[in-house]
Amino acid sequence: MVRYATTDDSGQICDIYNHYISKTLITFEEQPVPPEDMVQRIQETLQSLPWLVWEEEQQLLGYAYASKWKGRCAYRYSVESTIYLHSDSVGKRIGSQLYSALLTDLRQRQFHTVIGGIALPNEASVALHEKFGFEKIAHFREVGKKFDHWIDVGYWQLILLNG
Repeated sequence: MVRYATTDDSGQICDIYNHYISKTLITFEEQPVPPEDMVQRIQETLQSLPWLVWEEEQQLLGYAYASKWKGRCAYRYSVESTIYLHSDSVGKRIGSQLYSALLTDLRQRQFHTVIGGIALPNEASVALHEKFGFEKIAHFREVGKKFDHWIDVGYWQLILLNG
């Protein structure tokens, strides 16, 4: 059920993500992402980092990926994680299984730390991160504005490999 994304998944990934763009404060993007832009995002990520999808009966129910934390070379062992589920798939343990697979992949690639940024409030995302041992390390107040609401962002961190 978990596999690496391909560019052929771009349409279904957009369907999942664009729901969050248009209906929630979870992402700070404000315009729907077209499939051709998502193709580019997937290609760029898969050059060096994992992008996983959860598929059942040829339907994507969620995805998770890692991205560079910062551009400077000393940050090369740190990544940021992202996860989105189809709105009908929330609460079915798909997120936990996807995140577990992503973290396993990151450990195998020898990444040292992973950071998750969460638009707040978002109890489900906080619970998911803390379930895997992430600890809250930062809270920025009113750093984004969407739908006429100021949004806080928290950062959670997990050390994947010691030493």
